[in-house]
Amino acid sequence: MDLHQGSLMLLGPTMDARSAYDISMRLPHLGLRIAEHSERALEFARRLRELGLETIYPGLEEHPDHTLLKEIANADYGAGGVLCLDLGSRERAYAFMERLQNEQGFGYMAVSLGYYDTLMSCPAGTTSSEMPEEQRAEAGISPGLVRMSIGYTGTLEQRWRQLATVLEEVGQAPVRS
Repeated sequence: MDLHQGSLMLLGPTMDARSAYDISMRLPHLGLRIAEHSERALEFARRLRELGLETIYPGLEEHPDHTLLKEIANADYGAGGVLCLDLGSRERAYAFMERLQNEQGFGYMAVSLGYYDTLMSCPAGTTSSEMPEEQRAEAGISPGLVRMSIGYTGTLEQRWRQLATVLEEVGQAPVRS
């Protein structure tokens, strides 16, 4: 089989050496990174729930698929690093994300959700914006829903303080004493 000619070359069964090297250097600690994403997402989800905010995360016992997840998931990697927070309106969701990104350096607004730093999106205004409103509602995508892929940069407490500060600024959390 000649990897440099025909369909095999065009379909990409091989990658360039630099890409292969980069992947091979990151794979050994992938499990540690995934576990940290999950641990932080679970802690944030718990704290957001304690504040009375509508939080969707499969690691929370009240999530409808929590039991199924526990049956099929690898317990060492938790329930994943993505959580959702409903801020009620698209305007509040964007104000929240903009403050986190531009004032706090907490993460980035992006439609992709795979990165070592926190990434955030408002699906109603981005990835699901072309769906009719009724279909978004059926799918549970409210106008103020913020999807967050929790990163592992900074300390958990540092990132929580940033998140709590912005929640207060947009009127979504009690003011700390």
